[in-house]
Amino acid sequence: MEKIESVKSLSDWLKRKGIKSTKDVSVPEKLIDQVIGQDEAVRIIRKAAQQKRHVLLIGDPGTGKSMLAQAMSELLPDEELEDILVYPNPDDPHQPKIRVVPAGKGKEIIKAKEEELKELREKEGAFRKFMLIFLFVLVFGVVLYTQNFTYIFWGILLILAGALVFRFISITDKFEKEIPKLLVSHTPGEKPPFVDATGAISGALLGDVRHDPYQSGDMVTPAHERVEPGSIHRAHKGVLFIDEINLLRPESQQSLLTAMQEKKYSITGQSERSAGSLVKTEPVPCDFVLVAAGNLDSVERMHPALRSRVRGYGYEVYMNTLMDDTEENRMKLVRFVAQEVKKDKKIPHFRYDAIAEIIREAQRRAGTRGKLSLRLRELGGLVRAAGDVAREKNKRLVTRRDVVEAKTFAKPLEQQVAERLVKKKWEYNDVINSGAIVGSVNGLAILGADTGMSEYAGLVLRVVAEVTPAQSRDEGRIIATGKLGEIAKEAVQNVSALIKKISGEDIKNYDIHIQFIGTYEGVEGDSASISIATAVVSALEAIEVDMSVAMTGSLSVRGEVLPVGGITPKIEAAIAAGMKKVIIPWGNLKDVLLDEESEKKIEIVPVRNLKEVLEVALSSLSKKKKVFIEKMAKIFDSEIKEDMRRFPDIIDSPQPAPS
Repeated sequence: MEKIESVKSLSDWLKRKGIKSTKDVSVPEKLIDQVIGQDEAVRIIRKAAQQKRHVLLIGDPGTGKSMLAQAMSELLPDEELEDILVYPNPDDPHQPKIRVVPAGKGKEIIKAKEEELKELREKEGAFRKFMLIFLFVLVFGVVLYTQNFTYIFWGILLILAGALVFRFISITDKFEKEIPKLLVSHTPGEKPPFVDATGAISGALLGDVRHDPYQSGDMVTPAHERVEPGSIHRAHKGVLFIDEINLLRPESQQSLLTAMQEKKYSITGQSERSAGSLVKTEPVPCDFVLVAAGNLDSVERMHPALRSRVRGYGYEVYMNTLMDDTEENRMKLVRFVAQEVKKDKKIPHFRYDAIAEIIREAQRRAGTRGKLSLRLRELGGLVRAAGDVAREKNKRLVTRRDVVEAKTFAKPLEQQVAERLVKKKWEYNDVINSGAIVGSVNGLAILGADTGMSEYAGLVLRVVAEVTPAQSRDEGRIIATGKLGEIAKEAVQNVSALIKKISGEDIKNYDIHIQFIGTYEGVEGDSASISIATAVVSALEAIEVDMSVAMTGSLSVRGEVLPVGGITPKIEAAIAAGMKKVIIPWGNLKDVLLDEESEKKIEIVPVRNLKEVLEVALSSLSKKKKVFIEKMAKIFDSEIKEDMRRFPDIIDSPQPAPS
């Protein structure tokens, strides 16, 4: 097996490149130049920005989808932005008018109206004061002239009545209600807007009209003042970004499609119980570029017409999750670390050995030899955690030791759970890593494979099998327990077909019970196939299994061992459990990424078929093993010869181990 490049070797390479720390690395100013490993996506984004096309970005979390969307707003061609105002409609109060003016003019219009209102209020206030003083003098004069002091009471009533009349016939109140409301505002020379509408409800996305609790009389709020713009209107002449677009309700997706087609969309109340539902403005401009993002399942849940619109007037991009481990791409990762330090502004720069450890972690998280992971958000989390460690120690530079320490306490939730499960199993002596037992196998599983994380936690999963006389007279059954998922159940059925072929006994007279011990959260996937087959064969043939051996691998119905995922964390789990050997599929040999210290702790045995699995897994102390393996060899050898006879141009001799 080819040796993995060490951190020291990576550190020496960085020093040869003249990089002592991230201080020596320049960070591009433009966001588009900071995107790493997504060359095809960057090329499409540049093209889409120039032509104002929509883009659908599909890929795993943390691969740079939102960063590309933000970068697109910087690349849009210079265009005069517009302010949007809403005016009252004297003909129909429930249909406010919309006016579009150049950027900056909206505030000028509002300011001019407010100054006019202020001047009008001053004049009206002076007139009120004059009239009140006139009434007071009139009443006082009448009292003095007539010497009838009862007129004082009537005079006070007259003054109060006059004040109320002036209040209700106020001109300024009417003028104030006619002042337009500024919905969307920009400044001259401003860059095109970038609006993130991820998770927005219909009102926030499409606009809304607030409820008016009074709805009549002088306390009513004019309809145009209750109009609120949506994200589609704020993104006018810019970029509208929606992540996890499949989470939008179908009605919202349909409305979004209408806005994209018409480039304008009226604002109305989104709640039927609100007074705002009676209001509907004139169409409001919303000429935006949509950048939608999501995972593969997002495509299935998208409105078909919306996706068709994006495809017809834009591009679909599938994001890379891996890139080749070349010097050029390593330098991109170095720049990534420098970008994260600059972006965070709270952590020290990284020394060359710390950068080397980050590159090594990117290799490990890639899960395959010769590749680097592009799940950069999670790598960025490790960068910040290491920076926090160094900051706590008042260091000027982050070292490799800080990165290693950060990995120990900033572990994913799944890894923390796995460690506690292992600890609990040790306490109850549930981990068996020595001796030989019939019908018991140490399988390997992954915790957190369906969480969307790039870093998994391995787990030793014990599989046991027992053979009993069949309860039915017609045929035997295979009964598997342990909260199995659909794929796991199908894997058991595939293994049962293989067992029927290789077993010398008529298994229709037996019930085969298979148990996955301690799988309270369930089992999914087919990576336990060789564990199931080994446990069942051991139980049928009464041959002990070496408990110092752990294994993982899928099986075809012909007995071929097929590759599985998460091979490195599974081997690490076997090492943590004290296993001496681990059996893995031959095709996964190139995916093993262990450090030198871990490689010394365990023997890795790659296998091609079930015969090779049983040769390693079955205890050498059993007298029955040799006879059974010879029988297995005849079965597999005859099948290979038959395949070579039938398909001489397709069946090749066994290939060497992948490098």
